[in-house]
Amino acid sequence: MADSHRAGTRPRRIVVGITGATGALYGVRLLQRLALVPGVETHLVVSDAASLTLHQEVGMQRRDVEALAHVVHKNREIGASIASGSFQTDGMVIAPCSMKTLAAVAHGLADNLVARAADVILKERRRLVLMVRETPLNLAHLRNMTAVTEMGGIVFPPLPSFYQRPASIDEMVDHTLDRVLDLLGIDNATAPRWPGMRGTPPESA
Repeated sequence: MADSHRAGTRPRRIVVGITGATGALYGVRLLQRLALVPGVETHLVVSDAASLTLHQEVGMQRRDVEALAHVVHKNREIGASIASGSFQTDGMVIAPCSMKTLAAVAHGLADNLVARAADVILKERRRLVLMVRETPLNLAHLRNMTAVTEMGGIVFPPLPSFYQRPASIDEMVDHTLDRVLDLLGIDNATAPRWPGMRGTPPESA
């Protein structure tokens, strides 16, 4: 993180985009987790399609989700602070990231604030994490993921880690977000860490 961050001269700003792909719970839980971290200021953008998914999957209205963030921007608000590289931020997570949004980021189509904010993050060489949600993947999806990776973004499909033996959907979501917080460089002392394989594996049949 920047020296100004360590000095505490400004909050650590994290942009969160929620788009219409399945997996709205990831965006909601990320906002809830970040709200508990001292010194973090969240900037939220919710797409129109995400409003539908949030209602369908989580039973939340847009206003309920927006209440979890420090600053809320409208997706059509291209003149928002996060649309400019001069506004200092420390990373962005799109959770979940639709294939439409992935394509917009991959091709620089900054036609809404989610895509524009991601474009800014990339051009300023900041940390961009795309929690892409789709299966199976076609060639266009794969090529767009390659393009974003080549530009410095991180393609992060939210796949559960079963070696942690999660007992619920909430645990699977939180285990995944533990890794996202790690990628953002946010202290996450309660995250379970892999200690290495213990014991002797059973004999092969």
